[in-house]
This record gives sequence, structure tokens and C-alpha cells, in this order.
Amino acid sequence: MIKLVKSSFYRESETKRALAEFVLSQDILSMNAQCRAFETAFAARQERRFAVFVTNGSVANLLLLQALLNQGRLTRGARVGFSALTWPTNVMPLIQLGLEPVAIDCELDTLNVSPESIDPHLSGLQAVFLTNVLGFSDDLAAVRKMCDDRGVLLIEDNCEALGSRMGGTLLGNHGLASTFSFFVGHHMSTIEGGMVCTDDEELHAQLRMSRAHGWDRDLDPARQREQRAGAGVDDFYARYTFYDLASNFRPTEINGFIGNRQIGYWDEIVGRREANFRRYHEAMSDNKDFYTYDLTHMDTVSNFCMPLVCRTAELARSYRAAFERADVEIRPVIAGDIPRQPFYRKYFKDTTTRPNAHLVHTNGFYFGNNPELTEQELTVLCELLAG
Repeated sequence: MIKLVKSSFYRESETKRALAEFVLSQDILSMNAQCRAFETAFAARQERRFAVFVTNGSVANLLLLQALLNQGRLTRGARVGFSALTWPTNVMPLIQLGLEPVAIDCELDTLNVSPESIDPHLSGLQAVFLTNVLGFSDDLAAVRKMCDDRGVLLIEDNCEALGSRMGGTLLGNHGLASTFSFFVGHHMSTIEGGMVCTDDEELHAQLRMSRAHGWDRDLDPARQREQRAGAGVDDFYARYTFYDLASNFRPTEINGFIGNRQIGYWDEIVGRREANFRRYHEAMSDNKDFYTYDLTHMDTVSNFCMPLVCRTAELARSYRAAFERADVEIRPVIAGDIPRQPFYRKYFKDTTTRPNAHLVHTNGFYFGNNPELTEQELTVLCELLAG
């Protein structure tokens, strides 16, 4: 079978051997030096000032929103736009934290929110939380300008697009902050893990407190003194003083160690995914059964799965059957049109039509794109795409 996920880590055997030796040699396995080193390395590779490592990508979304609420940059009850075509834990934190989600349709040629699709929604929004769907983007620079002009906060879920770049800028760097996932099926694995990146120093400090109970232990000494003086707390009571709403989302040194190993393969992982994508895209370019993508504005497309959207439901059934006969593992295109999901309908009655997200939901599926695909597997996949 051509699986969606071929291994737990890139270069798995050598990573596992190194991990076994590391675990045997360590006295401390809770968050420590390895996690801090991974944060520093990831921020540098992502071209951001700061990175905050957490237990998974879904938690990264929740943490970012909680930190923005703690800062007052978001307020409870505020309307927050989100990509209708996304993963549920991009939306669930909005509901959990008392924000009002507003679903925004995608474009079929990018699968992402565009300036045109977002424009009617911006009035009345306090923020927009956009997903860079499966390594693609629309014109994020224009979206950013529209948000800035109207005083709307832009944040990005970049869990599906590590290494993708548009206009010289990495996806995940267009908004105030962005989130990432290191689940085994994603670009880079730490078994489970996630990251929040930003250039904003105040948000970075809030993220570090909100990640760990709301205490100040992870802050630099100057910020600790400021927090303690403001609350009238001495050093003894500071050990168990909690300054704002938080949870415990700390990763372990095991996750940090794996991250430090895997980040060394960043260029190789992204390069091979990019090459595979270009090959897929070329193979399907003359097949009129699929909607085609216009990604000429992108410098690099790095995705962990390749989405296909068929022009009719009948074609979708036919191609899904063909891929399954060829022993290719396939899935729906992420969670489809999110407001159709049961959890969303439980809390919101959404009567808005989103024709493109609906079409992707009913006529779409995806298969794997990872750096360990063999030439034989790539050939089979391209033959299926050619029709």
C-alpha cells in the first residue's frame, strides 16, 4: 500500500537509535534544554524571532487564542473569521473560549481564502484565523493589507504548510503569529508536538506563561521582577503565583530531542515534498476531470498530502475507487466544510452557503506526499492523476 504516513520520523532507524541513547543518558525528561534548543532552532528556520514549543498543533491553536485573550487583543464574544475548509481544532478553540466563529469560503484554484472571499466578512471581525490549506495559499500579502487597513488581527494556522513560501516570505509569517504541528503525519515529526511563532515580544512572554499554568518561571528575570512587583508577590510565593488563565501544554525532552534531530533534515524534507508536488501537478495538468490549481504566485509548495477535487460527484466516486484499487491510502480533504460537521452544528446554526468548500467536501479527497516515496510509487500516483 502507498500509505499516507510511511514512517514515524524521517530517517526513522537512525532517529530511533539516537533517541534510545538519549533517553538512557538523561536524568531530566520534562521540558528543559532540548526543548529550548528546538525553539531557538525552529524560530531561526521559520525566520521568526520567537517560537514556543507545546504538546501538539491543536494545543498550539488553543494556546495562541488564550494568550491573545489574556492580553486583551481579543475579547470574549468577538467575531473571528476562519477558513471554512480546515481542521476542527482550528475552530474548536474559538468556541471553547467564547468567541464567535465566522466561516469564510475558499477558492477552488487555491483551496484557500482569497482577498475576494474575505472582503465581505471583514466588517465586524476582530480577528481572522486562516489555515494555509495543504501547503497552498492565496494572496496572503493582499489579505494582510486588508486586515491591517481595517484593524483586523491576522493569525495563521500553518500546520499543513511548513516550508511553503510566497513572494519570498514563508507561509506562517504573514500574520501576528502562526501555529505548527509535528504530528507523525505532518512535515516533521516529534511524535506529537506543536509550535507557536511570532515576532511580538509581549505575545511571546504571554505564550510562555499561558503554556505553563500562568506562572512566571519561563520568563526572563526582568519580566519576572515586573510581574512580581505588579502583583505584590515575593520570591517565595512567586513559586505558586499564577497571573492569568492558562493550562499545562509543556512538551517533554523526548519531543525536543526528536525535533532537534529532525530539523536538520528541513531542507531535504521540504525539497522532496516540493519536487513530488510539482510532479503531481504536472501529471494532472491535462486531466479535465479535476479542478486545476493556480499557484504561480507561490515560490515553494510544501505539503504532506496532495488534494484532488473532481468536477462531479460521479467522477469523485470513480477516482476514489481507482486509487483504492491501486492500493493507495486516501482521505477526505481535511475536514471538508467545517460548518457541516456535527460539533459545529451542535453549537451554531449556520445557513450561509459556501459553494466551493461544499464542492471540496463532496468531490474531494487526498493522498500522501512525503519524502520517502519511491520512484515506483510516484509513477503509480502520476499515472492515476493522468486519468
